[in-house]
Amino acid sequence: MEIDIHTTQGKIADLGERIRAAENPSSPEAVEKQHAKGKMTARERVLALLDEGTFAEFDEFSRHRSHVFGMEKKRPYTDGVITGVGAIHGRPVCVFSQDVTIFGGALGQVYGEKIVKIIDFAIKTGCPIIGMNEGGGARIQEGVVSLGLYGDIFYRNVLASGVIPQISLIMGAAAGGHVYGPALTDFVVMVDQTSQMFITGPDVIKTVTGETVTLEELGGARTHNTKSGNAHYLAADETDAIEYVRELITYLPQNNLEDPPIYDDAEADLTITDHDRKLDTLIPDSPNQPYDMHEVIRTVLDDDEFLEVQPLYAPNILCGFGRIEGRAIGIVANQPLVFAGCLDTKSSEKAARFVRTCDAFNIPVLTFVDVPGFLPGTDQEYDGIIRRGAKLIYAYAEATVPKLTVITRKAYGGAYDVMGSKHLGADVNLAWPTAQIAVMGAEGAVNILYRRELAEAADPVTRRKELIDEYNDELANPYVAAERGYVDQVIYPHATRETVIRTLRLLRTKRQQLPPKKHGNIPL
Repeated sequence: MEIDIHTTQGKIADLGERIRAAENPSSPEAVEKQHAKGKMTARERVLALLDEGTFAEFDEFSRHRSHVFGMEKKRPYTDGVITGVGAIHGRPVCVFSQDVTIFGGALGQVYGEKIVKIIDFAIKTGCPIIGMNEGGGARIQEGVVSLGLYGDIFYRNVLASGVIPQISLIMGAAAGGHVYGPALTDFVVMVDQTSQMFITGPDVIKTVTGETVTLEELGGARTHNTKSGNAHYLAADETDAIEYVRELITYLPQNNLEDPPIYDDAEADLTITDHDRKLDTLIPDSPNQPYDMHEVIRTVLDDDEFLEVQPLYAPNILCGFGRIEGRAIGIVANQPLVFAGCLDTKSSEKAARFVRTCDAFNIPVLTFVDVPGFLPGTDQEYDGIIRRGAKLIYAYAEATVPKLTVITRKAYGGAYDVMGSKHLGADVNLAWPTAQIAVMGAEGAVNILYRRELAEAADPVTRRKELIDEYNDELANPYVAAERGYVDQVIYPHATRETVIRTLRLLRTKRQQLPPKKHGNIPL
């Protein structure tokens, strides 16, 4: 039956038909193909991400305006990207979801304008923007206008940076210009085996360089989570990716003018528990034996819950979110199980970015230190450990959020300074009695200071042990630093959670202003 659009009921019926067409712009075959790959459609992703019944779509009737290369014959609603607003755990968010079943997800003018519009709306209203990305770069048929819209999107990403949280989910292959938007956002989530990011694909690389590489090796989720550091979480599937983002958003504020949401504001019970007392036996007697820093982190956080960020990249340092007395906190911690917790180029950048993210969004930073120094080697020097390590110095020194540091064991050399020291502006610095704060470890120091004496000793092994013990007793302890005020308190390990809670309560009213400037010049 044909709809009479000249009547009120006809106009209402016509709207219903248009909405149905906009909600199902792809062919059944294209949808089936997407599902066969273990992927959701663009709309299914939005509905899975948002609280049920909260999605309000923007620009669903948008269509491209191109009339070349036969484009005028195919003008589906949405133009290949779904945009709108909704809620996650009752809090407003803006979203866009790229639809690979329409023009391969390639970006054209209208497509780009929709993304620009929703980012502008997110900035104006002060709420997070979440993008679900899958597409093959610029829409060739629309020419330079596609490139122009990429630039417009990147510009908005930069304007939004540090103002509202920006989160990207890579749900399929994202190529060319599709990858720079996510690279400018705060967090990037990828799906194992089904998502990729790359500037130039395997075929182009083969043609130009002769190098043979698979799509997964080049830009797969595992590659970007373990090697490049472009991604922050490796999801098992799309559902896992979406659940990670739904949890991540609970630790973030709506914007830089707000604090993160508070869950269960009741004061914690500060009674020392058996769980706390396990920390008294965590540190091995030998300084060369490792332990798992996760044990310390989970003991201090509410309900042992720690949402790690980039767990597969630079695992010698741990970064992530937790809560203390229901309030979000960012954790940075050396991991003695990997490279003995040494800092290197990758871990320095990982931690620096995380600290700056926390500072941008009013999240206090709690640092756990067990660092023997910077990882030595020509590869580290050639890769720029000086410049890249300086990024972490910059991040801590620049941050004005509450900063609390706990030294559990080693804090040697320049790495002591870098890891949230008092000298870089930390508000309160604590140490366990097992802390060793010194220019270097006892073995190395003795070898340098007593080289001649050891060479002439009748029993160099025994004498060396005596000198090492003397060095540890005199210098490699927390008390020299405590005498000078570099450490505010030396605490029992079992008192860590109690002390951290009391300290963070005091720091809630911290206010600090940096000298006026246009912006600093971080050593990029």
